Amino acid sequence: MQTKQIFEPSEEEPEPAVGWPSDWLRAALGLCTLQALESGTTYGYAIINELDRAGLGKVKGGTLYPLLTRFETAGWLDVEWRPGEQGPGRKYFKLTELGHQELAMQRKAWHSFTSTTTTFLTPKAPKN
Repeated sequence: MQTKQIFEPSEEEPEPAVGWPSDWLRAALGLCTLQALESGTTYGYAIINELDRAGLGKVKGGTLYPLLTRFETAGWLDVEWRPGEQGPGRKYFKLTELGHQELAMQRKAWHSFTSTTTTFLTPKAPKN
């Protein structure tokens, strides 16, 4: 299964959660961001908090917002600017139908990948 690569690692890395190598977090960030958007329309700071609550660490805005822009360019997100009630306005993001399809495809590919790597990394009995 081949997915279209639109996530390019940012120069700014996610702040690692306890015990997770930052390379792992960077690799999973695109998929996890799509997952955070699955439940409905939300804004960037809420996505950052959801990823943090999930144990993925505090993603910086300089990492998240370029990723969201690439997702919008790919047609995976609709973006809407809403004025703030007591402060500045916010950009809200919502998965499009294409975004939901991409999430399902990437989720399936991720499960296959993690199954393969888990099998590979499971210690085997030594060969005699």
